[in-house]
This record gives sequence, structure tokens and C-alpha cells, in this order.
Amino acid sequence: MSADTIRVLVVEDDPVAAAAHALYVGRVPGFAVSGTVHSGTEARRHLDHHPVDLLLLDLFLPDGHGLQLVRTLRAAGHAADIIAVTSARDLAMVREGVSLGVVQYVLKPFTFATLRDRLLRYAEFRATTGEASGQDEVDRALAALRAPRPAALPKGLTAATLRAVTDVLRSAAGGLTATEAAADVGISRITARRYLEHLVDTARAARAPQYGQVGRPELRYRWSGH
Repeated sequence: MSADTIRVLVVEDDPVAAAAHALYVGRVPGFAVSGTVHSGTEARRHLDHHPVDLLLLDLFLPDGHGLQLVRTLRAAGHAADIIAVTSARDLAMVREGVSLGVVQYVLKPFTFATLRDRLLRYAEFRATTGEASGQDEVDRALAALRAPRPAALPKGLTAATLRAVTDVLRSAAGGLTATEAAADVGISRITARRYLEHLVDTARAARAPQYGQVGRPELRYRWSGH
């Protein structure tokens, strides 16, 4: 491990998710997994004995909230940066996390590409040293951290329509077929199906055949992005 390698502690109570997150981190150049733990207590113990630069921190731990863990770590003098991993979309929590030094939030479930982008941007921000020549240079340093590039959509898909399809799917407790989504959004069935399949491909939706009707079963999509 080189001196420039960023050491990451994965804090995640779900062992399967923890293993996946550690695998993702290990695939990003310049990063190495310092350890994987499943509770705040284990995280504090690890930090007391191992150097860590960054925590990939689940906010819902079996022995307390992740932000409370951050407060405890700061009080104990641990200065590791925090990337919060959560399914919660409470913006008040986001603001509180920022005040405690959380540098990024990653919403579950996420793809390797999403985490890689956040980690590389964090590394870019961390590498900024010296004295800024002016406001523009300060703004560029912060932009590396605060303004991640949106993931590119497949050709022919637009962000506005994707938001519309996402909204109707999230609000449908029993899920939607492409026909139903098309009617709700005001687009063609084929177009709706493309957007729904994109949500499946990015792990934000799941699909299953709907039986019980004459002819070929139609696929029903359900939101799984939490």
C-alpha cells in the first residue's frame, strides 16, 4: 500500500451489503479497505488501533445512529472523513450530517459506478493542497466534492421523463405495468417500458410477470430504491 492510498473503513450492519461495499472500494484505484465492521462499537475499536482516512458509514446501525457515532468519533479526536450510505431521504438529516463533517451522501441501493464517482471526487478534493490563488480556485476545489456528475442516461432517455416515471412508480404501492405507467405519465407504452427497464438496470426497480390474464403475461414493475 502506497503512502497516498486512501484507507477506508466500511461500517455496515448487513454482512452481504458490507462485503459488496468493500469489494467496490477495493476496485477503485487509490483506495484500500482498512476493515469491515458491523456496528458503531466495532468501528470505534477499529479506529483506536488502525489508521483510517475515510469511513463508508451506514447511518442505521444496530447500536445507534451513524451520526451519533460521528459525534462520538469527533469528540474522541478521530478526524477521518465520512461518506454516509443510507436509504433515508430526510434532508434535515443531510444538513445535520454536513454540520458534522459528512462530505458525501450515497443513497442505497447504488451501483459500483455511483460509488466510484463519489470516491474519485473525494480523492480529487483531498488532493487539493497549498494556498488558493483566488475565489475561483476555492470554488473548483469544492465543486469536485459537492457537484458530482450525473450518471449518463442511455441514448434517447431524458432526465425529466425519467423523474416522471420514477415518481409514478414510487407512488404505486402495488407496482405498475408499462401500460399503466404510460397512461399516468402521458407517453407511449414502448417509451414507458424503456424507462422502467432502465430503473431495473440501475437496481431502483424490480420486475416480475403478471399472470392471470389471457395471452402473454405482462411485466409488473415495483420500486425498490427505498
